[in-house]
Amino acid sequence: MAANPTACTLAYWHRPLFSSSRYGYDGRMQPAWEALFASGADVIVNGHAHFYERFAPMEPDRDLNHEGAIREFVVGDRGASHYPLDDIQPNSEVRNTDTYGVLKLTLHPISYEWEFVPVAGETFTDSGTAGCH
Repeated sequence: MAANPTACTLAYWHRPLFSSSRYGYDGRMQPAWEALFASGADVIVNGHAHFYERFAPMEPDRDLNHEGAIREFVVGDRGASHYPLDDIQPNSEVRNTDTYGVLKLTLHPISYEWEFVPVAGETFTDSGTAGCH
């Protein structure tokens, strides 16, 4: 990360640290979150949990912190049946457990945009924009 001087940084991997499904949380990702937070990353995208979830920007310990915090997206809603929500986690802003689709992310030099694009015939959407650190 020290060699990456860009202002807007996204990281992605399979299992999320935070998820409102018992199938999605993986505490082994805590060190990765901590390293990314210390390096000023902006967005983390994960899969594994078979639904869509967007979290508010937060620190690795779940504290809300809109300066220097990371927004997590869980986008595991392709191909397999959806998982139920078990326990809505702190800072979870949007969840959907019945729509397949993709997350379109656009990184700009000082901001990023997201848009959940549902498959044909579905109506759930989620979109927004935020500044980078």
